[in-house]
Amino acid sequence: MTGATIRLARTEDFATFAAITNHYIRTTAIHFGYEDVTADELRSAWHEHHETYPWLTAESAGEVVGYAKSGAWRTRSAYRWITETGIYLAPRHCGRGLGRPLYDRLCRVLRAQGFHAAIGGIALPNDASVRLHEALGFVHCGTVARAGRKFDAWHDVGFWQLLLQDGRHAAVPLATPAVAFAAGH
Repeated sequence: MTGATIRLARTEDFATFAAITNHYIRTTAIHFGYEDVTADELRSAWHEHHETYPWLTAESAGEVVGYAKSGAWRTRSAYRWITETGIYLAPRHCGRGLGRPLYDRLCRVLRAQGFHAAIGGIALPNDASVRLHEALGFVHCGTVARAGRKFDAWHDVGFWQLLLQDGRHAAVPLATPAVAFAAGH
């Protein structure tokens, strides 16, 4: 990612995160939301869980150009070592080689935290996202047919899983994102 840096998200990033997200809400079925999100809504969701689930920011020439995030996949205790991930880039920065290093860094941080697996849900069709996930080692593990309706059409959602640890990995207490970011290179 030439000329760009990846860092942990900060509270001031969320206005740009909202603008990026709202583009996808308004113009695509990639995001299943119907209504715009606000910076405060995203900031609140992040703040509530940021000590467990990292959000990373890609920044180029002082401008936030994208973000990758993690969150709870399911809420029952036995699922706490699995996280759901996502990535959004500002439209004018798509196709410039920013997504892969950003998403890869998120996966490395999650691995350093002790997460066992990451799950990426992809509204289909979305060939670019499928290619990104598979390039990073995610494996298709299922599709829910007609999972959501947007723009007068039903859309399938495919799920891709990345095992972050080997099968011998103990379910250890998860490190914080800040500690894992420093260790996750």
